[in-house]
Amino acid sequence: MLKIMLRHISLLILTLFILSFFSFSLAYLFPGDPLVNLTGIRGSSEQTYALLAQQYAMNDSLFSQYWHYINHLFTGNWGLSFSSGLPLAEEISRSLAASVELSAYALVISFVIGLPLGFLSGLRHHKFIDYSLLSASVIGYSIPVFWAALIAILVFSVQLGWFPLSGRISLLYDIPYDTGFILIDILLSDVPDKEFAFQDALRHLVLPSMSIAIVTSTIVLRITRRSVVEVMNSEYIQAAYARGLSPRQVFVRHGIKNALIPILPLLVMQFTTLLTNAMIVETIFSWPGIGNGLIQAIYQRDFPAIRAGMLAVSALVLTFTITSDMVIQIFDPARRRPEDATS
Repeated sequence: MLKIMLRHISLLILTLFILSFFSFSLAYLFPGDPLVNLTGIRGSSEQTYALLAQQYAMNDSLFSQYWHYINHLFTGNWGLSFSSGLPLAEEISRSLAASVELSAYALVISFVIGLPLGFLSGLRHHKFIDYSLLSASVIGYSIPVFWAALIAILVFSVQLGWFPLSGRISLLYDIPYDTGFILIDILLSDVPDKEFAFQDALRHLVLPSMSIAIVTSTIVLRITRRSVVEVMNSEYIQAAYARGLSPRQVFVRHGIKNALIPILPLLVMQFTTLLTNAMIVETIFSWPGIGNGLIQAIYQRDFPAIRAGMLAVSALVLTFTITSDMVIQIFDPARRRPEDATS
């Protein structure tokens, strides 16, 4: 176990180091003067330019500049956004929380839809309902996320008017920022008409989270179905039938638990896919997440926001992926390397 932890922590540190170096290099890869790209100040006097160069250590060696950049990252000094003038660390933490919130709700929806349908399909293996669910999963998996979002807006917002077209909550409500999760912040706040604000935020969540959850639900369905089929055809299940247990007793006592054990780690790994899809959907629904923020930063040539946003998203996805893989290998010996199997 110690060897697994050390290997994953080393991999995480090394990859974060490479990411930070790539992020630092972006100041030189963007077109124009690197100092202007970082400060946004154009046409400054020689004295102002010299002061800014000293502040960002631009006259030092590249190694000193990189060390200066790392120190600023760890102290929370990520620079200012050109467009809003606000500290980037604060802006990115808010937008990243909004993206994680959207992905988390979509993951819950995917479990609620995919798991029961996967069990149903596995228990009705090679029957009409199995083929029907498999066909539906192929269609759902083939639909591009942005196309599903546009269809949802056209049908449920424009035609039926059931759900809001965009945004996170109506402008009528001013919810103080606390956790970054809008539903939790509403519950923690003392705003008047809290119940109506909660319902309004929930209605804003439905279409973007459902648009993201379609693809992941089909993946959950297919993974669950395969696991159920393998478990129900195993020898210990046949032995349970031979002991005289009914199909219901066999499924409840032995089927559910053994089918869920191998697939739960795989389902957790779907969170990074959801986060990536969420960044696409945010732009369509004007959701104030990191994906929408990055697109706006690119339009406005807000180079510090692009650099910090890309680093934050990459670091989050990388940390979650490596941590998940480490936890899976620790608690599931079957997934360990042969040299780690006895540790």
